[in-house]
Amino acid sequence: MKDFGRSLTAQVLSLLLLFGLCVSRSEPIPQQQPQRPAPAVRRKMSPADNCRTLHCYLNKSYVDLFELSPHLEFSPSEIAAEKRALQEGRASCIGEFKARAKQYNDKMQQEQKQLKLVSAKVGNAQRHNLHCDIQNYRAQKTEAALLAGHGIPTAYDNMEAKLQLIQEWPAERRKILAEIQDGSYNNRRWGDTKDIGFREIAPGQEKDIKAGQDAIKEMKMRGLMPHELDNKDIDNYVDNVAQRVAQHSDLHVPLHVTVLDTKEINAFALPGGYLFVERGLLDAADDESELAGVLGHEIGHVVARHSHKLMRRATFADIFMQSAELAAIIATGGVASIGMAYALEYGFNGLGLLLDLKLLGVSREYELEADQLGIQYAWNSGYDPTGFIRFSDKMATKVGYARGMSWFRTHPPFYERMVDGEREIMFLPKKSDYLMQTSEFEQMKKTLAPISAKSDKEQKDKPSLLMPEKGCPAPQIASYKPGEPIDKVCASKAW
Repeated sequence: MKDFGRSLTAQVLSLLLLFGLCVSRSEPIPQQQPQRPAPAVRRKMSPADNCRTLHCYLNKSYVDLFELSPHLEFSPSEIAAEKRALQEGRASCIGEFKARAKQYNDKMQQEQKQLKLVSAKVGNAQRHNLHCDIQNYRAQKTEAALLAGHGIPTAYDNMEAKLQLIQEWPAERRKILAEIQDGSYNNRRWGDTKDIGFREIAPGQEKDIKAGQDAIKEMKMRGLMPHELDNKDIDNYVDNVAQRVAQHSDLHVPLHVTVLDTKEINAFALPGGYLFVERGLLDAADDESELAGVLGHEIGHVVARHSHKLMRRATFADIFMQSAELAAIIATGGVASIGMAYALEYGFNGLGLLLDLKLLGVSREYELEADQLGIQYAWNSGYDPTGFIRFSDKMATKVGYARGMSWFRTHPPFYERMVDGEREIMFLPKKSDYLMQTSEFEQMKKTLAPISAKSDKEQKDKPSLLMPEKGCPAPQIASYKPGEPIDKVCASKAW
């Protein structure tokens, strides 16, 4: 573990290969959408929903679909037709944004040639305008390429998972109910929920404390650790919720909680009980049970010693190559233009498992393990255990593909994760007084609002490697808004 700091640094940076977000757009680029076959009308309506087509249901939340899908009646041919439509839409949308990236790149190169030709002749005002055009096209090219490579595939993965849920959940639900009826559910992994706190999920938690301390020191030294939030009330609130969950978990080492002042929607755990919550996650959570579910998930990573298991699989050569490649990206601007704080966007062992899973040969099973343990810990603490499911659904749907893409691209498939979580909730003994919301949470949100507004403004005004020219016209904002279907992004005429 002596090379843990160097290894962690390389892995923290590796996420920058996967994530980038720029919002400047200037010129519309023509696009074409394939005609979607008219979906069949659902034959059985429920008072609880307002959809009349199969495609409409793909924009509903997973929580709603768990309730509604057992009552839906779509034929195999209707399911197959919708699946083909999604595949055609995915290919068309990705192709569209690849074409946009190429056209933006061509326009950027034309402006660069023009700048080179007239560099000695143009005045400062003309030079400034050319600089603005070049950096806008560069930002648009970067965004279009990232959407084509990550954001759009993730959005379609999400819809295909919901289609799979509509098709397969009714049978899966019947199987779960049968296991509850005959008691076989008690034989599942970690089914001994009455013994939480007395179980040993993975021996040796205390051995990870030094590794966690070394990782924090290394990250701070290299400038990879965002600043802490300077508000004791918020710090104390988050710590109180985390400690409550920890006291009802299998954690056997002290829990140290830090709130970081970044807008990213994330929490992450370092080895040995060091848990970091980013401001953006507090902004995104709608109630205390969602926050508790996320914190439980992170505590699950610590309890199962996932960091320790992952680090044993990395080699120095692997780490060196990642570091070299990412250093080049950072030096040239690349996706690091949003700021070094984004290095922790989906943090180590956090909501977004940072490690290159193919490189390290690691199974996504670790995330499913942390989900199961986290749901158990939130439930054992008295919280509504659906909090984590609702927050996960928000990451996939309400927050939009841009923020959620890196998280879900490195995690278990949507369907598997959502169904496994719902299964665990159904297996847990029901309680009549689940805690979902508190006045303390609502007060935290009120205290946080002006802090977030101020921090976001300061971050926006900071220099950027990708956008170095100041005083340029404000870039056009995309017509897409978080929560809208991906169809609207691909069909938008406002770009």
